[in-house]
Amino acid sequence: MNKKMINRIIIYVAGLLVLALGIILNTKAGLGVSPIISVSYSISQINGFNFGNTTLGLYAVFVLIEIIMHVTENLRSRKSQDKALAPANKNSLKYIILTDILQFPLSIVFTRFMNLFSGAIPDFSPKGANTVPHFGLQLLVLFAALVLTGIGAAMSLNMRIIPNPGDGIVQAIADFVHKGVGITKNCFDICNVLFTCCIGLIFTGHLVGIGIGTICSMIGVGRVIAVFNHFFKKKLINAAGVEI
Repeated sequence: MNKKMINRIIIYVAGLLVLALGIILNTKAGLGVSPIISVSYSISQINGFNFGNTTLGLYAVFVLIEIIMHVTENLRSRKSQDKALAPANKNSLKYIILTDILQFPLSIVFTRFMNLFSGAIPDFSPKGANTVPHFGLQLLVLFAALVLTGIGAAMSLNMRIIPNPGDGIVQAIADFVHKGVGITKNCFDICNVLFTCCIGLIFTGHLVGIGIGTICSMIGVGRVIAVFNHFFKKKLINAAGVEI
C-alpha cells in the first residue's frame, strides 16, 4: 500500500468521524436536527429507541432503495443500447451493487461512532438533562455542527471510496431521474422534513426534531462543502492520489 492510498484512507475515515460528530452536535443543539437524520431522530424520540440504531435502520432502507434503482436503471439502459455492451453493463452493475452493499457495514461503524459521541456530549437543549439553557450557546453549537458536517461530508466524498448512505441515496436518485445532485438533495431534504413533520403530528400532536437548525442545515451544510472544496479539495485529492 503506497503513501497516497494510506493518505486516502486516513482522510476518508477522518471525514466520517467529523461527519458523525457534526450530526450529533446538530441534535444536541436542541434547535432542530439535519433533514436527512430528522426521520430517524423523530422515530427514536417518539418510541424511545436508540438514535444510532434507528439511524442504522434508516440507512439500511436507503441502501435497499439504491440497489433497486441501480438494477432498474441498468435494465433500462441495456434495453436501449447495443447487445454487445450487455456484458460490460452487467459487470458494471455488479460493481455498483457491491458498493451499495458495502454501505451497510460502513453504516454499522458510522452509527456506533454516533452513539459514542451522543453519550459523551451533553444536551444543550433546555428540555434535556444536564442542560445549559442559553440560546446563544445553542446557536454556537449549531454553527459548529454545520461546519463539521459540511467538512466531514466533503472529506469523505472527495476520497471516492464508499459513500455514506445519506449521500449515496441522493446520488442514486439523481442518476435515476437524470437531475443534478444539488436539486435532488434539496428535494430529498424537503421530503424528509415533510415526512418527519407527519410522524410528529400524527403520533404526538407536535413537531419533533424540526426547528431553525433544520432550516440552517438545509442551507448551510451545502455552502460549507462548497467553501471547503474551493480551498482544500485539490490539496486533498492530490495528497490522496484520487482521480477526478
